[in-house]
Amino acid sequence: MHATSVHTVENLLFFTLLQLIVIVGAARVFGWLARRIGQPRVMGEIVAGLVLGPSLFAALAPETFNYVFKSTDSMPVSIISQLGLIFLMVQVGMEFEFGVLKERSSRTATTFVAIAGIVAPFLLGVTIGHVSAPVLAPGVQPLGYILFCGVALSITAMPVLGRIMLELDITRTRVGTITISAAAVNDVVGWLLLAVVSAAVSGDLSLGGTSLRIAALAAYIVLAFFVVRPILHRLLERASTPSEPLTLNGLALVLMFAFASAIATFLIGIFAIFGGFMIGVLLHDRHAFVNAWRQRVAPLVNTLFLPVFFTFTGLRTNLHGLDNADLWLWCAAFIALAYLGKFGGCYVGARLAGVAKDEARTMAIMMNTRGLMELVVLNVGYDLGVIPQTVFTMLVLMAIVTTATTTPLLRIWMQRIGHVIPAGRDA
Repeated sequence: MHATSVHTVENLLFFTLLQLIVIVGAARVFGWLARRIGQPRVMGEIVAGLVLGPSLFAALAPETFNYVFKSTDSMPVSIISQLGLIFLMVQVGMEFEFGVLKERSSRTATTFVAIAGIVAPFLLGVTIGHVSAPVLAPGVQPLGYILFCGVALSITAMPVLGRIMLELDITRTRVGTITISAAAVNDVVGWLLLAVVSAAVSGDLSLGGTSLRIAALAAYIVLAFFVVRPILHRLLERASTPSEPLTLNGLALVLMFAFASAIATFLIGIFAIFGGFMIGVLLHDRHAFVNAWRQRVAPLVNTLFLPVFFTFTGLRTNLHGLDNADLWLWCAAFIALAYLGKFGGCYVGARLAGVAKDEARTMAIMMNTRGLMELVVLNVGYDLGVIPQTVFTMLVLMAIVTTATTTPLLRIWMQRIGHVIPAGRDA
């Protein structure tokens, strides 16, 4: 029995290591290619996942694909990918100068952009969901499908947006801080809406349950700032020295707090990534610690954990299925409304808050990023049975197109507002 158990573990380890070799290698190659054409590395990692998945690799070499990715349980790589996402959110939280939000104008802009970035795309998503339900989802529960279309168009890919901002060196600008703050609010509301849709589909929807989740989240944020933050800072001061801001004990502390925070937000129902982001926010003003993390921890996170997350998520996506002109027209409609809702809504929201035109346009471009967080949401909807395979594919393409256009447009408009993008910067 013991020998059999050891063999099973060794077999699982073999295929996990094989998958990691393929994933990390493909992510680096496609990330390099993405950089060559002016896209962020994360875009190449998304494409690497799609190429390695059912859309291409499985179609061209099914036996090899099955040997690499289907010979054993994929759970180990899946867990690594989720850890990568939590690490990314810690880094994103650390990198932003939230002191800018002390200004009343910045808080107003964040509020307006966040609200508009949810309301406008949600309404447009519900509209196209209502119109397309009889054609694209005749066998699906109408209410669940319609509401999910609204949620799908409302998501901003906060991790991907954060990665793009890091690469373009705009994390500590006023525009960057307002946008990532609005994206954080946007995504919290988006996940709440997703929870509402899930509850509605499963018949477990109640005003009391939703209100309780919102109250728990608010209590968690207050607790984090007024209780967890001073404790964490005091412990880090004891674990570090002026010459060594990031000791092994300090790193262990941050990891434990990040994991505990992720558990807390998971239990609340807002997903674990926001717990990681919150710990990063609590540490953002410890500049020596942040610099040490950037130099010593970030390279491993960016080279191993993040590519595994972005690539592994792409492995679950199949782009086959749009086999006639009508379906492609519907796909174009989803993409157009996604742009109109997110870009148009956020631009109008920023302008109403008094933001200058070029800055408002830059914020709207960034908020239109969807990336693989959108794919995570789509997988949830697909597993719930509220969207059919064809609509799933359309929304995947929408996520890719909106994300792929973010960096080129940002390079144009960031220069117009006077921000110099450093050449060759690599996140």
